[in-house]
Amino acid sequence: MTNWQSPDTTQASVRGLCPRCGAPTLFVGAVRFSERCRTCQLDFAQFNVGDGPAAFLILIVGALITIGAVWLELAVSPPFWVHILIWLPLTLALVLGLLRLAKGTLLVLEFRNRAREGRLIS
Repeated sequence: MTNWQSPDTTQASVRGLCPRCGAPTLFVGAVRFSERCRTCQLDFAQFNVGDGPAAFLILIVGALITIGAVWLELAVSPPFWVHILIWLPLTLALVLGLLRLAKGTLLVLEFRNRAREGRLIS
């Protein structure tokens, strides 16, 4: 992206693009945000992503894995170790694989919606 064209939310999240300029500077590690964009100097520390993405992923993936495990147990009744071999790696892969996407999406949405800390009017 050039000329400060803001990328769409999905593309910015998937590719780790800065929500302001579109440079691929959102992440410095697998799921760790950069301090700021090296191109437009947008400070990523001002956004409070917190543990929301991880919590949502654990709930959503946990529900899907539970449904899958119950279905497998009722359909085939495999030994317990088969459940461990299937569901533990699948759970870890889904949560860790989707964590970057979820964190990026939340940061981009906070930027787009100008989300700020709540204040009471007194």
